[in-house]
Amino acid sequence: MHPPLLYMGYVGFSVAFAFSIAALLGGRLDSAWARWTRPWTLAAWAFLTVGIVLGSAWAYYELGWGGWWFWDPVENASFMPWLAGTALIHSLSVTEKRGSFKAWTVLLAISAFSLCLLGTFLVRSGVLVSVHSFASDPARGMFILAFLVVVIGGSLLLYAVKGSKVRSRVSNDLWSRESFLLGNNVLLIAAMLVVLLGTLLPLVHKQLGLGSISIGEPFFNTMFTALMAPFALMLGIGPLVRWRRDEPGKLRKHLLVAVVVTLVLSLLLPWVMQDRVEAMTVVGLLMAIWVFVLALMEVYQRATHRHGFWDGLRKIPASHWGMVSAHLGLAVTVVGIAFSQSYSVERDVRMKSGDSIDIHQYHFVFREVRGHHRP
Repeated sequence: MHPPLLYMGYVGFSVAFAFSIAALLGGRLDSAWARWTRPWTLAAWAFLTVGIVLGSAWAYYELGWGGWWFWDPVENASFMPWLAGTALIHSLSVTEKRGSFKAWTVLLAISAFSLCLLGTFLVRSGVLVSVHSFASDPARGMFILAFLVVVIGGSLLLYAVKGSKVRSRVSNDLWSRESFLLGNNVLLIAAMLVVLLGTLLPLVHKQLGLGSISIGEPFFNTMFTALMAPFALMLGIGPLVRWRRDEPGKLRKHLLVAVVVTLVLSLLLPWVMQDRVEAMTVVGLLMAIWVFVLALMEVYQRATHRHGFWDGLRKIPASHWGMVSAHLGLAVTVVGIAFSQSYSVERDVRMKSGDSIDIHQYHFVFREVRGHHRP
């Protein structure tokens, strides 16, 4: 089920790419362009998200690999355009509302589709070793590679020549929502480059005759932890900040409340985790609590801005609830990742009928093997 959803996401980003090429050729990019491009980008991102989630669940429950993510090249192939697409969605909102980030938005649209083509090449050409098994065809791989070179080379050349015609002339204040969105965009692209480096470096290293190397989970986990901590910090603050410019004093007041609530809730961590307190879990829970608290504060502030709380709550548009749900979903995901990384135990043991093993407080007994005949 998940491969068709992934490819629907790939195809969806081709529309944003086409809009970007049209804007470069025409030398015109305005709020209407962003408004037309955004639904296609959201649809492509949604398909890609569902495809990645279903693929992760399939790997965990059906294949019994004992995990939900392995930083495998095939998994990374779909994760890279997802990161670029996430940055593109937020950049489009700034272009639509403020007329800023025009050239940056075009570059993100080109990058998202180019990464989709790169992912297709990596999966179908067989150039990278993966635990996923796909039918590889070298001839088809060469065709995809040639198409990839033409698309990336041609679009970047066009961007270099025409990009200045769509560049924004709007300046952004440091204490504005645009600045926080730009900061998160930079962190998302940095994360994408980390995945790209970790995926392609073993291939390049081998092709240069330097031998085989392996870049695995420790590298990705370390780099992502370093990038996601500031990302979560700005993710919580961004929606609270006004467009154009906000008052630093007022913002500091909201942030002080959020810091106090986060610290108070963090005092419950030793009780929740009992005697096993892991650094990764503490960091993950603090990031999740921070995002969750600030999301609730932003909803309350928006609901009570011009109306009573309940009336204002009903007047919040569905698109805003979608944004809040996505941010809260990310917070829940961070908690799951933190607990999974810190408390999961994996052992390879040989057992025969009657053998037993103790893992932490659990006692496992291998009683017997039963055969089942199915039609």
